[in-house]
Amino acid sequence: MSDIESLLEKLSNAHGISGREESIQQIIKEEIASYVDEIKEDAMGNLIAIRKGAAPSIMIEAHADEIGLMVKFVDEKGFIRFIRIGGWFDQTLLNQRVVVHTKSGPIYGVIGSRPPHVMKEEDKKKVVESKEMFIDIGCSSQKEVEDLGIVPGTPISMDRGFVHLQGDRVTGKAFDNRAGVVVIIEALKRTKSKSTIYVVAATQEEVGLKGAKVSAFGIDPDLALTADVTVPGDHPGIEKKDASVEIGKGPVVPIADGSGRGLIVSLKVVEWLLETAKQNDIHIQLEAAEGGTTDATAIHLTKAGIPTGVISVPTRYIHSPVEVLSINDIDKAADLMARALETAPKFFR
Repeated sequence: MSDIESLLEKLSNAHGISGREESIQQIIKEEIASYVDEIKEDAMGNLIAIRKGAAPSIMIEAHADEIGLMVKFVDEKGFIRFIRIGGWFDQTLLNQRVVVHTKSGPIYGVIGSRPPHVMKEEDKKKVVESKEMFIDIGCSSQKEVEDLGIVPGTPISMDRGFVHLQGDRVTGKAFDNRAGVVVIIEALKRTKSKSTIYVVAATQEEVGLKGAKVSAFGIDPDLALTADVTVPGDHPGIEKKDASVEIGKGPVVPIADGSGRGLIVSLKVVEWLLETAKQNDIHIQLEAAEGGTTDATAIHLTKAGIPTGVISVPTRYIHSPVEVLSINDIDKAADLMARALETAPKFFR
């Protein structure tokens, strides 16, 4: 198993929903400690590591959080109702196994709903909504659940393990955005850049790009690069006209996302990334996306504006517990970021 695959497995199998990223941040801290001069945490829980150097100062960022659930209330029979934290498609939640994270340790449960055997025929044709679901941890009363330390606000994540598929393809939960975290860690380890580098593992991206906004304001770098995942159009149910990139074809350099309501990358940043890829023989894919955005949107609008680019890893089935990507795409994305850190002074003086 490669170093990249091993690190992705460690990060994917760990748990850290939006606003509760502490365990992920600890893994990242341990991975990068020997490559930086200083590590700190800001008021939003963002992990910020600094490698001191010359101008320009460059922020490389990936969000550490994953989408998850949170306890809403426990009924008299011990079944847990929940709210969604982040952008879930309800169909992917039904019948999943989950981990309820209490102060005394993990409690396992399953997401259930009314079985089809007792549904009317018209109800069987409808999507089961999350508000109709509940979590069963095996208790029979509200008191039993509360005695375990499960109260409103307790975080919940999916219980899914990292698995190797065929070739260099792997599957697991939270590749959005543990894949991006791997990219910034590997880029830091590989680069010979002389610039000041700020490495940021941001919090709460999935609920509003919150951590990136705060960290960028506090750092105020000259430039920024965000690493995230993006939707490929290479499997049944989606067409190339809707998403033109593919997994296994290299990292993606977005030019715009959210139909321009998110980020429109400046021509100078585009030139920087394209020229760097060309000089280092790194095959990239360009993307102009209609939906979705990344932390780069929040970063580039901070203070007087920060030139910001994105390097993405094509990932199938995003926002599900069975995301799929290519390890080679992560490897090349990390190379592109590492080399871009080195070429930045040529483009931004």
